[in-house]
Amino acid sequence: MHTLLFLLLLAGTHSATARTHSLKYFFTVSPQVPNFPEFVAVGYVDEVQISHYDSNTKKVELKQDWMLKATDSEFWKGLTQYFLGHQQDFKVYIEILKALFNQTEGVHIFQKMAGCEWDDETEEVKSYLQGAYDGEDLISFDLETETWIAQRPQAVIIKLQLDNNKAQLADFKNTLTQECPYWLKIFVEHGKSFLLRTELPSMSLLQKSPSSPVSCHATGFYPDSAMLFWRKDGEELHEDVYVGEVLPNHDGTFQMSTDLQVSSIPPEDWRRYDCVFQISGVKEDIVKTLDKDSVESNREKPTDVTTIIIIIIVAAVVALAVVLAVTGFIVYRKRNAECPPSPGNDPNVLMPLNPDGQVSNSPSETSS
Repeated sequence: MHTLLFLLLLAGTHSATARTHSLKYFFTVSPQVPNFPEFVAVGYVDEVQISHYDSNTKKVELKQDWMLKATDSEFWKGLTQYFLGHQQDFKVYIEILKALFNQTEGVHIFQKMAGCEWDDETEEVKSYLQGAYDGEDLISFDLETETWIAQRPQAVIIKLQLDNNKAQLADFKNTLTQECPYWLKIFVEHGKSFLLRTELPSMSLLQKSPSSPVSCHATGFYPDSAMLFWRKDGEELHEDVYVGEVLPNHDGTFQMSTDLQVSSIPPEDWRRYDCVFQISGVKEDIVKTLDKDSVESNREKPTDVTTIIIIIIVAAVVALAVVLAVTGFIVYRKRNAECPPSPGNDPNVLMPLNPDGQVSNSPSETSS
């Protein structure tokens, strides 16, 4: 199982034909971290951030305007109180964990993720609740058995205590399987103009050096339910291929890359390969054919003869201008030395402007 830190990037990856929506909340407590809130809680719908809360502000901040239509003030008041309670509980949790792991010093982090996914075609719902400590999975809730699973030896004692609280287990199950999908459907309905939109990517082929793999990069697409892969003669490739993760862009869109090892491919066979992008809701694929002329690289290109001549001419003109400027300055200084000082340079000219008949030598003397 992936750690929670890694799961944030992977949670929204589906097949290109699924219409799966998700509602997730991530909680993090990290005492003694400079310039960072002790407790942070963030909410996401379909990997789009909808809310933010931290222990410094003690307020829930909305990140999407359409969330106002989906909820009312009572909803956000209740959520704020819920986060305040978690904030206090997490302080206790991390002290317990430090004791279980025999830790007395250092910075430590406890995280919790709770959420659900809903397929709007099959109506299938999947839910999850799990915790991590210092970046590694610690414990998770099994909805089938309504028990906790300890994923590290130190979590066994926590599991046993949580399993004994039957009322709490039932509450967890109801929240994950009933309340979470209920609110998720409401959020999707009110945000569908934003969440259900489709944006196609720009695609490019990149290569660092002639011996490096060619990377097919797609960016600016939405939603994140997309696929990117290499083909040869129309057949999908699985060997000599590396497929990257779907990553978020700052504007709410996504990006991903897939690399093809081309060192063993003869130049005449390059055009037999192409990179294919598929996204949910769009029937036609976006295809980028592997072609040396279309591959961008950061290696230096040779400078042609014309460019070299232009550079030489510009350099000569600049050098001549510098020589003329220096010569003119020398002539000016020589002429100036032969002339008497102008009245504007004589300090006695300023005396009539001083009411005391004295020349002021500094701003401080003038002011006094």
